[in-house]
Amino acid sequence: MGKAKKTRKFGEVKRMINPKDMRLKQNQQKAAEKKDAEKSAEVRHVERESSNMFFKYNTALGPPYHVIIDTNFINFALQNKLELVRAMMDCLYAKCIPVVTDCVLAELEKLGPKYRMALRVARDPRFERLPCSHKGTYADDCIVERVMQHRCYIVATCDRDLKRRIRKVPGVPIMFIVNHKLSIERLPDAYGAPKTTHSGSGGGGGK
Repeated sequence: MGKAKKTRKFGEVKRMINPKDMRLKQNQQKAAEKKDAEKSAEVRHVERESSNMFFKYNTALGPPYHVIIDTNFINFALQNKLELVRAMMDCLYAKCIPVVTDCVLAELEKLGPKYRMALRVARDPRFERLPCSHKGTYADDCIVERVMQHRCYIVATCDRDLKRRIRKVPGVPIMFIVNHKLSIERLPDAYGAPKTTHSGSGGGGGK
């Protein structure tokens, strides 16, 4: 019995891992790398504010206004029998230049013959054309990236998701359709905005 007990204890000691074992060092290295990765994930990238957003007032906005048009905005304008250039001027009391990106035109072309009138409106020679260098034809991401880089645009859309994303970008007004006419929100905070739109835009914020 005594020999058996001694043998059992000897086997238990042999099964223990040496503290200098390489496998333990590898585990320690993995744990250290994991901690470093967690620390780097905690550091948030703070985006620099645009230079024209002094005191949160967008000094880059002013007549003539450049209005980026979304795909569904053209469709809703046709449904409400609105002539876009005239309706924009009635809303802002200033010259307006509608802007159409390549991806918006591509979306309208993909929608087929049902939206041929909207495509004809988007190809109006009075509209300014913005070329796109990104892949795909998803217009929402393109519009958000453009207004984040250049705060000189008004975004015309009736899409709730796009409105929600644009509201997170300071200094970018949103144009939308309400009661068969165009309205605007967040423009009174902009430089050179018509003061008469303050009462109109407050009630029709579309929030």
